[in-house]
Amino acid sequence: MGNGTIILVSYLDPHLHTPMYFFLTHLSFIGLIHVTCISPQMLVNLRDPDKSISFIGCVVQLLITLGLGGTECVLLAMMAYDRYVATCQPLHYLILMPPQLCWTLASISWLIGFSNSLVHAPITMTLPRCGHNQINHFYCETPPVIQLACVDTTNYKEIMMLSSIFLVFPLSLIVVSYGCIVYSVLRIKTPGGRQKAFGTCGSHLIVVSIFYNTIIYVYVTPKAKLSHDVTKFVALLYNLIPALINPIIYTLRNRDVKEAIRKLVMKTLGFS
Repeated sequence: MGNGTIILVSYLDPHLHTPMYFFLTHLSFIGLIHVTCISPQMLVNLRDPDKSISFIGCVVQLLITLGLGGTECVLLAMMAYDRYVATCQPLHYLILMPPQLCWTLASISWLIGFSNSLVHAPITMTLPRCGHNQINHFYCETPPVIQLACVDTTNYKEIMMLSSIFLVFPLSLIVVSYGCIVYSVLRIKTPGGRQKAFGTCGSHLIVVSIFYNTIIYVYVTPKAKLSHDVTKFVALLYNLIPALINPIIYTLRNRDVKEAIRKLVMKTLGFS
């Protein structure tokens, strides 16, 4: 409901037809699909004695979660660039971020994310497996599915490490963008101007911190140091928690969105 509300008000309110809310709409859509893909099956397995998922269901779940995860990595970097332009080049913001560029950046995010998924998901699911296949996880994810393989997976793990560029490059772009933002904000003379600039970027930094810290822990930390229970808990953090807190962060800390929701409710109830 939260993510759907952000998508709805960003579409209906003309004041929110800006690059910032354009990218936020895509982020909310990712969260909406991600939760829809994972939560129902997970809740059924927690309640039902038959904690099973079909092979096709596992393939679809893996394909979608990998694609959405990769898309979110790149999209967060695009949002960091948008915040950099808005903070450091405010007078040229609409010129430097035209709608055509926003659509291009969003399309690149989706293309990169699902291209990576279409490479890794088929390879992961075609690895030979022996005996009873029991995944020690809440849903089908790459690391626990690979552990079911009864062959040497060293080469495949090396390919996965090469794909860590989808983490490193976007994260580097985010760090550089916010480094420039901090430098520009510290040059602002008035405390009110600094507070407004930091407030604009604070929401995005919270989302980035939670998402990247948890996903790096699972995919980059050596597996010998990982506990199964801790890994499952962290996986819930980067798959479900961002989708839950994004609407809270971007509405409770955002005056424009709260005003747009108020107008929409008043209009729906028939008040002028």
